[in-house]
Parts: sequence; structure tokens; C-alpha cells
Amino acid sequence: MQDPNAQNERIFNKRRKVLVEELVSRGIRDDRVLTAFEAVPRHLFIDTALSHRAYEDTALPIEMGQTISQPFTVAKQTELMEVEPGDKILEIGTGSGYQAAILCEMGAKVFSVERHHQLYDRSREILNKLGYRPTLKCGDGTVGWSAYAPYMGIVVTAGAPVIPESLKRQLDVGGRLVVPVGDEEKQVMYRITRKGEGEDDFEEEKFSIFKFVPLIGRQGWSK
Repeated sequence: MQDPNAQNERIFNKRRKVLVEELVSRGIRDDRVLTAFEAVPRHLFIDTALSHRAYEDTALPIEMGQTISQPFTVAKQTELMEVEPGDKILEIGTGSGYQAAILCEMGAKVFSVERHHQLYDRSREILNKLGYRPTLKCGDGTVGWSAYAPYMGIVVTAGAPVIPESLKRQLDVGGRLVVPVGDEEKQVMYRITRKGEGEDDFEEEKFSIFKFVPLIGRQGWSK
């Protein structure tokens, strides 16, 4: 008799390959990003009732009224950071834990902040189960995590009303902050690169329009 779990894994593996092909068709070019997407089992980061939709290129609901971001969005934010193995990366909004897993798979040293205890506990459990070891914290991510700064990359996985100054200041020289900024309906993806030690030594770039859940906190939206 065929093992149904093994059969399911083969199905999910095939669907991951199809998802990677779709990401390539949409313009994702970083081979290490694509390799990570083929390796990380997205279906384990969502409710089992939605596992059949895990490899669709769409956002899906998780607990606490949050979402696991659309794979293209995760891939685009990751690509914009230009992550190298060993880079220290700060993620604002752990959520399901999927973005942290992608970064760990790419060899980054990951720090991640989540404001919801329930999501923090669940993401920590699944990440540990899969063998990923990011450093996690429950708190207000809008102010960053200064204890481990500076970072070569900071990724914000929720929509901000403005670019949080605390996050800019926690970038290392050459580091990149990727953050969606706008209103609560849609945001423009920004990449802020720190060019030097000066107060205003930053380069700002704008990319496509995306839609995220609101970034809540002292330097985000109020609750």
C-alpha cells in the first residue's frame, strides 16, 4: 500500500516547482531566492484546511486576522534585500514564520519581531520543527531591535504609513531596508540603502504597488 503522506509530499514538491516557475515568469531572477522557495514547505505554515492552496501565488489567512503573504511578494522583498549567506537580517512581523524560513534557507542570520503572542508561539514551533533557528522576539517591531543592530537587511512585512526612522538608523552601511509605505488600502514598496554613516546618507528607491496588513506600533499605525 502506498504511503499517503509520501504521496502528499510528492504532490507538494511538484507544486513548489510550479510555483518557482511562476515566480520566474513574473521576473524573480535571484537563483538563491528561487532555490529557497523550492525548499521551504509553505503548506506547513498555514492551516491544514488550506494546504491544498499553499502553492497558489496568493496571500492566505492565518491567525489573529493576519495573512501569509503572497509568494511573489515574499520573493520580491527578499530579492530587493540582495541577501548574502551570513548577512544579519531583521524581519518586522514574523507572522506565519514563512519569510523567516526563506531567509534562513538562504543562509542569513535572522532576527524577527512579532507583536502577537499567538503568532510568535506558533511560528517559533514550526520553525524549530523544520530545523530553522532564527532569533525571535515578541514586541513592537516598528522600533526595530537595536540590541542586535546594525543589520545588512531589514524587511517589513506589513504596510507602514511612513518609513520608520528607527529602522533606517539600524541599517549597516550598505544595508537595505525594504518596506511597503502608503495608506491602509495599498502601499508602494520602498528600498532604502544606507550609503554611509551620515544622518542623511541614504538612497531611496520605489517599486511596485502592493497590499499588506497594517503595520501596528509606535512608528506605524495605531491599534
